[in-house]
Amino acid sequence: MSVLSPIDPSRARQLAIETLQIEADAVSALARRVDEAFAQAAQRLLDCRGRVVVMGMGKSGHIGRKLAATLASTGTPAMFVHPAEASHGDLGMITRQDAVLALSNSGESEELSAILPFIKRMGVPLIALTGRADSTLGRHADVVLDTSVAKEACPHNLAPTASTTAQLAMGDALAVVLLDARGFLADDFARSHPGGSLGRKLLTHVSDVMRRDEAVPCVAPDTGLMDLMREISAKGLGMSAVVADGRAVGVFTDGDLRRLIERTGNGTDLRALSAREVMHHAPRTVRENALAVEAAELMEAHSITSLLVVDEAGRLVGALNSNDLMRAKVI
Repeated sequence: MSVLSPIDPSRARQLAIETLQIEADAVSALARRVDEAFAQAAQRLLDCRGRVVVMGMGKSGHIGRKLAATLASTGTPAMFVHPAEASHGDLGMITRQDAVLALSNSGESEELSAILPFIKRMGVPLIALTGRADSTLGRHADVVLDTSVAKEACPHNLAPTASTTAQLAMGDALAVVLLDARGFLADDFARSHPGGSLGRKLLTHVSDVMRRDEAVPCVAPDTGLMDLMREISAKGLGMSAVVADGRAVGVFTDGDLRRLIERTGNGTDLRALSAREVMHHAPRTVRENALAVEAAELMEAHSITSLLVVDEAGRLVGALNSNDLMRAKVI
């Protein structure tokens, strides 16, 4: 290995552009090869009643692990099995209900080639992503998807770069076709990603984050303004519902108090006012079974920071503000 030298910004930029262009060309070339074989491969995977078993050695194995994860998270049960481990017992993970998706640019990976006859003997569908259709892998496969590239992005044309990018892109294309065929929707994606931001947005309901019972600020219409303000201060939501017969008939906020003082001046005895006289009628509400993200959108649309929560009969059951949504990482 030669002595390290400082990065030459000009050469670094040139190599980066060349790398990206070579890999972009490799992916563009794939688009021209999507034919009946691709549709057949997708159908074989869709018909699989077990799992899609993804296999590959070296860099192809790393891509395979990612593709297995992508398939599994988009509605196609999948797992990665290392070809070398398969020769020492892990082949038992593959059942007759499964399908195998094998990746190898050369198609001659020794560890993968060693187990191909056993896979074929089981009658398991074998889909190959390879750069050589006439390779050992290509000859054993039921369907071959050509992922060959004109050259690697590596200056020595050795390190798997463009070829692994092509494998990844073709695998992603299969995953997208399969999720479309399965009618896989955003809600389904969220259910397999409950810890992610999309999962939180699509799975978190207002009822999961709202304040309940004694934590909900509320007063009767005839409550005096001073008691109304005490309720607002005690509950820490910056507002209070005004409730009659179990239904929210109004709302009063900290901002309303400031505007009331500005409007009435110093000569008005605010203590004589009741909640009914100062409240906003027909307050903004959200259903408890609505998504929390819908509550966030409603707050943004009306430039407010809190909402009253009602059930299907319109009865007040809770309240929430933007801080509640932030704590739940919905916004």
